[in-house]
Amino acid sequence: MVWDLGNVLIDWQPGRAVATGVGEDEAARFLAADDFDFMAWNHVQDAGGTWADALAAVAESHPHWRDHAAAYHRHFVDSLVGEVPGSADLVRDLRAAGVPQWGLTNWSAELYPHAPERYAVLAELEDVVVSGREGLAKPDPRIFDLTVARTGLPASALVFVDDRADNVEAAVAAGLQGVVFRDAVQVRSELRKRGLPV
Repeated sequence: MVWDLGNVLIDWQPGRAVATGVGEDEAARFLAADDFDFMAWNHVQDAGGTWADALAAVAESHPHWRDHAAAYHRHFVDSLVGEVPGSADLVRDLRAAGVPQWGLTNWSAELYPHAPERYAVLAELEDVVVSGREGLAKPDPRIFDLTVARTGLPASALVFVDDRADNVEAAVAAGLQGVVFRDAVQVRSELRKRGLPV
């Protein structure tokens, strides 16, 4: 098994972090802005960019969003709002059955340490491939090749679970089996169909 983390194992709500700094209304305005793509900006850090560079870039190109961007970074831990219901139980059931599991996450290297500090379920995984540490982020096919190499198993033996269909499609193109996450009940059913002991 290879698990995405954000919104599969850990509930990630970036608006919560922004709101801590600038209030809920401003956070909603920032994340829905027509002139600033938060997800694309965040992806740069997930792919290895630094937060110092990211915040400097916003201050220069979109100074009216500078405080909002800084609030997300400063209060990042508030974006991690809990485990996704049922997912940790699924990970633990698979581990108890002897199924090896890894993580593959788009996460900045600077901010990732907050996750294992707060979520014990990550200790159930053999390892986590963190995009920001590798300088590669999903759906780049190279990060799937890297992950397969880290597991030491054939790609076809791995089932990858992610909440984003484009990432799952990229994993399947790289030779893995893929499941698009909707909720833990649905994934448990999908894994059972594949013969996994859950």
